[in-house]
Amino acid sequence: MTARVAVFGASTAAPSTDRYQQGVRCGQLLAAEGFVVMTGGYGGLMEAVSRGAHEGGGHVIGVTAPTVFPRRSGANQYVAEEIPAPSLIERIGILIDGSDGSIALPGSLGTMTELLVAWNLAYVDAGAEGRSKPIVAVGEPWDGLIRHLELDLSITPGLVDLAEDVDQAVHLVSARLH
Repeated sequence: MTARVAVFGASTAAPSTDRYQQGVRCGQLLAAEGFVVMTGGYGGLMEAVSRGAHEGGGHVIGVTAPTVFPRRSGANQYVAEEIPAPSLIERIGILIDGSDGSIALPGSLGTMTELLVAWNLAYVDAGAEGRSKPIVAVGEPWDGLIRHLELDLSITPGLVDLAEDVDQAVHLVSARLH
């Protein structure tokens, strides 16, 4: 079975921005590595990553939440398979449980929630099984947040890898999954 990588990121990144272009590159790199890409399915970085993976010949799954986001028109045009979730919590669960690893790109509260849930599950998995799914957080604000939480909450370091850019992030996930 082909490994799946969930990518979390801001819903507000515009196609004219560097941030969006980095999302496209992330999707392209994941597709080139043979991964199925999972995103939240909507716009911004979710669209950028979906676009890059689609244009790179990869399969894209978008996990949407129509009842939570009724003003959004549905999955972006690059999503090949849409999975509608009945709630935000179930959406996050589908993304994390349905993937073999995850990458958190820059974002806001929603992205941070996805990252923290993935991190918490990795913490539990590492304690129970001695291993966890790879999680990579790209750039700021994740670098400072991860380091701060590891130190102040005495969380096992290394459950979330920090990457400077999407190239390094995909390399880190790929090294753990291949």
